[in-house]
Amino acid sequence: MSKKPFLHTCISPALLHLYDISNSVVVIIDVFRATSTIASALYNGAKAVIPVDSVPKAIEISKRIDGIAAGERDGMIAEGLKHGNSPLEYPREFIENKTLVLTTTNGTRLLQMALDKNADAIIAGSFPNLSAVCDYLVKQNKNVILGCAGWKDRFNLEDTLFAGAVISAIKKNFAIHCDSSLMAEIMYMKQKNKVLDFAPQLTHYHRLVERFGLIEDIRYCLTPDVANILPVYSDGKLIVK
Repeated sequence: MSKKPFLHTCISPALLHLYDISNSVVVIIDVFRATSTIASALYNGAKAVIPVDSVPKAIEISKRIDGIAAGERDGMIAEGLKHGNSPLEYPREFIENKTLVLTTTNGTRLLQMALDKNADAIIAGSFPNLSAVCDYLVKQNKNVILGCAGWKDRFNLEDTLFAGAVISAIKKNFAIHCDSSLMAEIMYMKQKNKVLDFAPQLTHYHRLVERFGLIEDIRYCLTPDVANILPVYSDGKLIVK
């Protein structure tokens, strides 16, 4: 019987250094909202999403390639940009055949950290592309790190719930000896039929809904398979596998 690959859940970027990234597929998870926005833009026909770590870099690259500079800081459209980090901002009629250059508070930072640690492969995951993520991980048959972006290194529930959704779907294919993965799956199984009802308790829900009124964003970000494509990082860009 062949040995199963390992799966671990990293609940904060601050803990990423504890995991062996170099021989693992790293799933970047930033449900509210970077990885949901990436899935949405690519599903709606974007050529690519280029993740960057600063607003000036987003503006500079987008000018050079005639792309769309976008991003947020602390949940708001970043100063100097016209477009933010809402998955609903990128319908097909706007984003098709264009390149989105995206900078966010948490998700793009975690992706850069995974790159710096020589991840074997990097993909972006969120509820809108849950099935595509699960199918890919099973087919790859490699070690997996489910990397939760959290909020400025703090734990958050929505990213961990997504990790739990992945684990509940694919756990028979992996060796999982990891308390954070166990916790993620238990939490997801408890809430899986009422994730939208559970959402108002989440810290990030308050940040996005009570301050900015982004309830439709939240609904989209928590709906499985509405943008069911696989964003894979390759040569500086996220593209559809």
